[in-house]
Order: sequence, then C-alpha cells, then structure tokens
Amino acid sequence: MRKIKFFTIPLLLLLMSMKGDLPAYRYFNAKGKKVSFNKMMKELENADIVFFGEQHNNAISHWMELEVAKYLAKAKGKNLVMGAEMFEADGQLLVDEYVGGKIKEKYFKEQARLWPNYSTDYAPLLRVARENGLKFVATNIPRRYAALVNKGGFEALNDLSAEAKKYIAPLPVNYDPNVECYKKMAAMMAHMPGAKHGASNIAKAQAIKDATMAYFILKNLSEGKTFLHFNGSYHSDNHQGIVWWVKQQKPALKILTISTVEQDSLDKIKNPDDLKLADFILTVNEDVTKTY
Repeated sequence: MRKIKFFTIPLLLLLMSMKGDLPAYRYFNAKGKKVSFNKMMKELENADIVFFGEQHNNAISHWMELEVAKYLAKAKGKNLVMGAEMFEADGQLLVDEYVGGKIKEKYFKEQARLWPNYSTDYAPLLRVARENGLKFVATNIPRRYAALVNKGGFEALNDLSAEAKKYIAPLPVNYDPNVECYKKMAAMMAHMPGAKHGASNIAKAQAIKDATMAYFILKNLSEGKTFLHFNGSYHSDNHQGIVWWVKQQKPALKILTISTVEQDSLDKIKNPDDLKLADFILTVNEDVTKTY
C-alpha cells in the first residue's frame, strides 16, 4: 500500500499541472466532438483526396500540415501523392528536379517564384516528398493567367498559346456563379470602391484557380493512391472551391477536408457555422504566434 500511495501523489500532481496548461490547438469533427490526431489520421488514410485548408500565416496550421504529411507518408508509402496551391503548374519541372534530388535547393529557391514564407512553412513539406520519393504536384494556375481573368474574364484566356494553356484547366471551364463561395466573393467585392463592374471577374479568377488545382489533382491521382493537397481554407471550405470542381468530374471519390479556425478558447467550436466548414476542424488559439 505504501508503494501505491507513493506513486499516486506525484501522478496527481502531474494531472493537476496538466489541467493548468494552455492548449495551442484542438481537433473537432463536423459534429463538434473532439477527436484525437491519430483517430483523424486513421480516417484520412482511406481517403482518395485530403484537402488541408490552412490559414497562411498560422504556425500551428503549418506544423500540423507537416505532421499529416509525415504520418501519411509512413502509412501509405508510394501510394501517397502530395501537392499544393503554393506552387504554380508551369514550375512543375523545377519541383520535380528538386524533389527528385536532381538540383540543389539553392537553385530551386532562385527560380521557382516561391511564396515569402516558403522556407519556414512549405520547404518542410517538399522535404517529406523528397525524403520519401513521392510525387509533389504544383497544382495552381500561373498567377499571370489568373490576373488576366481578374481583368477580362475567362475570355481573356482564349488567345493564349497552346503551350500556355497546358498550365490551365481545359477551356471552357464549367463555371457556376451560384456556387456559394463565388457568389459571396462577388457580392463582397461589389461593395468595394471601384470594383463594382469587376466583382464577377474577381470571383472568376478565384474559380480558375480552383478549377486548375482540381484538374492537376485528378490528372495525378490513380486508383489506390491518396492525394494530400495543401491550400488556403477558402479553397476547400464548405466542400466548395476545389472540392466542387473535383466532384463535378469524379463524384464517387472519397474526399475528406480539414479547415483551420482561430478562437480565444478551445473547449468547443464557438461559431456553429464553422462546423460546416470541413470534415475536421483544426481550432487554434488565436494568440499563437503568426509566421508573418
């Protein structure tokens, strides 16, 4: 009995100290129930496509992306394909050369038009692919072509060369302005000074990004594989954006999504509408340091 009591006291002290910790993040499912990382990953293992919707400057979001990638790389082996919004389709050769170990990261960084937070937030994801011999797909439309749509609508893409069109979803795209994410974006931009007549084009520019990412995801997905895609939350929230485009072509695919939200406390999902965002919601303490 003395040994049991001796063990119980420090254990109680440990539990009491843990109760006073400040959790940085917590996962919930779409029903608002807390879920562990491992339980979530067991479900993600069986998906055809996993969309991880990040907040671009959220440190926990980026860390969890890395942990999801490492877990799936171990669980799926060569049956995992990775890809991201942050890399443009016309840079695929550079991505292949770097991930395949053909060129040094120095040359990749000099030539690949990388986001400013590449070194801290996205380089670790490419290293997972590089170290595990995985394909990493640059899924996004080159930004210069999205800018054309922003200015002149989808018609502005028609005069591009056949070579340029290789980096865009096949035209014409089946755009639906009534999809909620595009409808909201157009409505929001219509109230911005000077943007009234271009509001619909701003939504179309968003849509051509989503359509192109969906196109390259499906182009690189084959039976038995899981595609893990990283993108801003807005591109996959509410199973719209890229998810909508994928479902138009392959409705039978099993798609699971993660969205990132920030809250002042993590006991529960505070905004009921956030439960609709994704299959899993990564809630992060709003005081966590931003990466930029």
